[in-house]
Amino acid sequence: MKTSTYKYILLFGVAGFVVACSTKKDSFVNRNFHAVNTEYNVLYNGNVALDAGLVELTGTYQDDFWTILPVERMQPIEVKELGADSDFKIPVKAGAKDSKDSGKGSTPPPAAAPGKNANFTRAEEKATKAIQKHSMYIGSTERNPQIDEAHLLLGKSRYYENRFIPALEAFNYILLKYPGSDKIDDAKIWREKTNIRLDNEGIAIKNLRNLIKEKKDVMKEQTYADANAILAEAYLKTEVNDSVVYLLREAAKFTRDNEQKARYHFILGQLYSKLKQPDSAFVEYQRVIDMKRKSPRRYVIQAHAMQAGQFNHAGGDTLAFMENYRKLLKDRENRPYLDIINHQVGLFYDKQNDKKQAVTYYNKSLRSNSKDRYLTASNHRNIAEINFKNAKYPVAGTYYDSTMVFLDKRSREFKNIKKKRDNLVDVIKYEAIAQTNDSILHIVSLDEAGRTAFFEDYIIKLKEQEERERKRLEAEAIRQENLANSGSSGTENPLSMMAVGNTQLQDKAGLASAKSVSKVPFDNSANNANQVPGGATGGMPGAGGKFYFYTPSTVSYGKLEFKKRWGGRALSENWRWSSEQKNKAREEDTQQDGDNAVAGKDGTSKPKEEKSADPRYTADFYLKQLPTSKVVIDSLTKERNFAYYQLGSIYKDKFKEYQLAADKLERLLQNNPEERLVLPSKYNLYKIYEIIDPSKADKYKQQILSQYPDSRYAEIIRNPTSKDAKAQTPDAAYAALFKKYESGQIREVYVQVDEDIDTYTGESIVSKFELLKTKISARLFGIEEYKKGLNFVALNYPNSEEGKEAELILKTDIPSLEKLAFGQPTASWKIVFKFDSADDPKIKPLTEKIQKFIKDGLNNSITLSNDIYTLKENMLVIHGLISKLAAEDAVSVLKDYKTYKITETPVIISSEDYKVVQIKKNFTEFLAIE
Repeated sequence: MKTSTYKYILLFGVAGFVVACSTKKDSFVNRNFHAVNTEYNVLYNGNVALDAGLVELTGTYQDDFWTILPVERMQPIEVKELGADSDFKIPVKAGAKDSKDSGKGSTPPPAAAPGKNANFTRAEEKATKAIQKHSMYIGSTERNPQIDEAHLLLGKSRYYENRFIPALEAFNYILLKYPGSDKIDDAKIWREKTNIRLDNEGIAIKNLRNLIKEKKDVMKEQTYADANAILAEAYLKTEVNDSVVYLLREAAKFTRDNEQKARYHFILGQLYSKLKQPDSAFVEYQRVIDMKRKSPRRYVIQAHAMQAGQFNHAGGDTLAFMENYRKLLKDRENRPYLDIINHQVGLFYDKQNDKKQAVTYYNKSLRSNSKDRYLTASNHRNIAEINFKNAKYPVAGTYYDSTMVFLDKRSREFKNIKKKRDNLVDVIKYEAIAQTNDSILHIVSLDEAGRTAFFEDYIIKLKEQEERERKRLEAEAIRQENLANSGSSGTENPLSMMAVGNTQLQDKAGLASAKSVSKVPFDNSANNANQVPGGATGGMPGAGGKFYFYTPSTVSYGKLEFKKRWGGRALSENWRWSSEQKNKAREEDTQQDGDNAVAGKDGTSKPKEEKSADPRYTADFYLKQLPTSKVVIDSLTKERNFAYYQLGSIYKDKFKEYQLAADKLERLLQNNPEERLVLPSKYNLYKIYEIIDPSKADKYKQQILSQYPDSRYAEIIRNPTSKDAKAQTPDAAYAALFKKYESGQIREVYVQVDEDIDTYTGESIVSKFELLKTKISARLFGIEEYKKGLNFVALNYPNSEEGKEAELILKTDIPSLEKLAFGQPTASWKIVFKFDSADDPKIKPLTEKIQKFIKDGLNNSITLSNDIYTLKENMLVIHGLISKLAAEDAVSVLKDYKTYKITETPVIISSEDYKVVQIKKNFTEFLAIE
């Protein structure tokens, strides 16, 4: 009986469950069954997935604190490639709509793509399932009260997946079908968020203002805060910052989410800074800091950084500032943010003019491996600027290179730094010339005793430095050997170890002038022999162990000891025997120098106990390398002076470093430069001092007007707007010269271009004149002079457009021109009459006869030209003959027919061979072949 009762109960229970599962019946049981199932099963899991997705988004999103933060964070737009092998990529449109998004989510979304947040996809799946399985749309009315929340969840998940048009459909569906829903305000806010993402800010602003106005007093506090925050986002995109400030203050006041509150206050601080209200900005940042652990740590640290940016370095409390930052550095919670903190400390020391400490902290920031690319770029840039100001241009160039790696190539800052880096090539070049030649000329100017004393002092310092380096390498070798014996492995790269050692030897020796002597183009083989070639290190980089050559410091120490014992030895067979033979020869002649060795009876050689002195430790070694010829000394002086002028021009025009430019030009005038540099130097100093020191500007103005009254610079000073002044500008002069060149006045331009180069020496336009001169040389002297000219332009103006063009011609055009040779197939022929002078009186009557011949022949394809061949020679050329036989017939007529009877010697040549003659200027060679 009991069993039968259970059966009946189970049967009726199943029947009731089946009846309740139906979405077509509008009964109390059905409505509540689906409502409960929707709320506590499907929607619960969907909301959990959405919250998890938001937590993941908040944790992984990288805010750009260098710009005003967005009110809301979003996943990055997905990027799709156009094809498997394509280099082109396009972002997926924000409103892209697929067929699966139509209707009310009848088709579930696809699986999350790599890089997308799978939690949002899961939330959408749950919302779709709730709608599909539990919607009770009966009689034009939704009977399940949880379906509006399912649509809201559906819209949110699509929104966070950047599928904004499908999201908009879901929100509009709520507004259309559920006007009485308790989620109606949330749906309106989310719809306007979506409109903002679709760049419909105007619509969003209008609707949100109406919503806040109508329901301000009845809204939930969090909903009111969200509405104000989203309206602020719309105004932020339209750059109406005053309205943004008010709305974010309201949002921060009413929100219950501490993360949002901290974010809103931080954005307010950024906005106040942009509005030039530093006190209000400081207060907002302090509010973030005062939230302490209620605020995410990243906002607190960035707020400290923003306040540091407002610090008054001239009159502020520097002790309190550093005390605060020392606490931040010591706090273990701040370890993930050491890159930001160290950067700010570096900026503090930089502003305090303590460059050494600044560089130390910038490097600490770099070692933190920051994810902020612009912060990394800023560290590199600031170190580059410090080195640039200290005239360490090669180091500065390296850091500028590193800066550009971390900058957006499309940004203005990248372009400015790239321009500065390109200009730095010239600075490095001319600074090296100036320093080297100054050092050499200074030593040359000393008397013999002074030179000897100078180098003896240098030798003492060199010995001390090498002894310190030997001890360091010896200690390092012992340490490495101990590590090897204990089973450890070294990680140093032998090549880099040697490079560091050599650099330290040079830097710590401390005498730029002595280093410069070795750069003079004299015989320096002895000095070079003492340098260890980079390829001599045979160890394995990164390897360690007991094998001698696996320990870099041991190898370095061994090399140093070898050089002290044997001196510089070339790598060759029987090196000791060969050295002995050379030493014997030296002993016979001079009884000095060399490594002495005694050959044993068994054919081997043994070094003597007493070694000869290292030539680098004798003053005579350096004295022999000093220039003595007046021609060489004058050349060094001229090169040095031109380098100073170029440096002054570069600092003035390209870097706007006016004081540095003035120092270089003043130094130039003290060196008694050649006359062509004096006037432009004084004019540049006049223009510089107009900016930084007007009293000195007047001094140079009077000098130019009194000493060079007829110069173009004097005319520009007297009347800078006059036509004569404008006509004498470098651009105007080049334009006039180029016009003559295009009109065929090659010889006239060739004379004028040298005068203009001298006139405008130091101007940036000189590279244009030089390239024009090169092209003229090609027309007058052939390809060899063309190559020389192109090389000169490419080497001396590498960063100008003309230098790059010359380099390109050398790589692409010159090789093909050099391959040209006689005998190539041709489609036409020419008759050439060569004259040794362009003014030869025979040219005119011959021209008249040939013109008559062409006119009588009624052949429009035959033409005549008077071509320039060389600087003095011309060629009268008949063009358009279809074959060699036709050319021979024409020559016969011109010689024999009584109307013409020419006496000049014609040469028949193919069009291709004529091209070779004009390019290579080898007409004599052609005649020999013919």
